[in-house]
This record gives sequence, structure tokens and C-alpha cells, in this order.
Amino acid sequence: MNFLRQHIQFKDCRFPAVIAAVIMAMLAACTTPPAPPPPAPIPVPTVRPLPPAPVPQPLPQVVAPESTNNSQASTPREYRKDAAMHLYKLNGNRIYKGRLPPMLYAIGVLDVELDRQGRVMATNWKRAPTHAPEVMAEIEKTVRKAAPYPAPARMGKVIYTDVWLWHKSGKFQLDTLTEGQD
Repeated sequence: MNFLRQHIQFKDCRFPAVIAAVIMAMLAACTTPPAPPPPAPIPVPTVRPLPPAPVPQPLPQVVAPESTNNSQASTPREYRKDAAMHLYKLNGNRIYKGRLPPMLYAIGVLDVELDRQGRVMATNWKRAPTHAPEVMAEIEKTVRKAAPYPAPARMGKVIYTDVWLWHKSGKFQLDTLTEGQD
């Protein structure tokens, strides 16, 4: 102890006070756990911006050439024969040849509105074969694809009605030009 007193040169300190302070510092160092590390930052998911939604492009307007032939029909009933012959001419391989069987896959009654150039303005089902939606779609496609029809010269525009007789083979006849049924 004398050794410590000789080497400690604190003027106002006493040896026991110094020893107590050293022991307390040592105890404090041993009993105090280290401070926990700061919590790791919560990773923020990188948010990638969504690609911009595609902008719907308007469908290209198909301009049908004007009809080179004119219909001299003066009523829609007269015009429907010209329209039926036009459809048969363009769909010869799809026309059912001969008399139709008694049971058909589908029968539909369709109004077709044409402008003065014979372009299809609208179609409207009067009696739709709803049990065969694929037939409805095919008839509408066939009607639109056949434009331009003979121009209704004497009427300006026309809404005509025809009955589509559809065989299960996918071939058809129009009531206007039908060969009948068995």
C-alpha cells in the first residue's frame, strides 16, 4: 500500500477513495452490457414504376370502294334479291347446294342497313340464333366483308331483311334464293 501511496500523487485524495473509484470503474465496466447496436433499417422494397398502360389505338377505318353496280330496286323487298345475289356471288363455295334438310343448325333473321354507296352502316338481329353465337358472328362477318353492295340508286339508302338458313356443315342459303327444304 505504501507503494501505491508513493506513486499516486493526488494532493487531496486519499488512498482508499482512489481504490474505491478504481474498483467501481472496473465493476461498471464488467457489469454494464454493451449498448445494443442500432436496429438495422427496414429494407424498403424498391418500387419500380409500372410501364405505362398501352394507349388503345383506334381501329383503322376501312374505306370500302364504291359499288360499281347499281340496284334499280324501289323497295327494300326488291333490293334484298340484289343483295342476296351479291352475297352468293362472293360466297359461292359456302352456299349449300340443293334442297336443305328438314332440321337446320341455325336460322337467323337479320336486318342490314346500307348507305347510298352500298356500304354497311348497321346490322340488327330480328331473330338471332343465340344457341349458336359462332353462327351469328360468322353471318355478321360475311355481311360486312361483302360490302360494298349494289348501290340502292332509287332509294338513296336501304334497310333490307333476309333469313339465313345455316346447315351444320357451315354452308348456308338465304331465304330469298333458297332451293327449299326436304
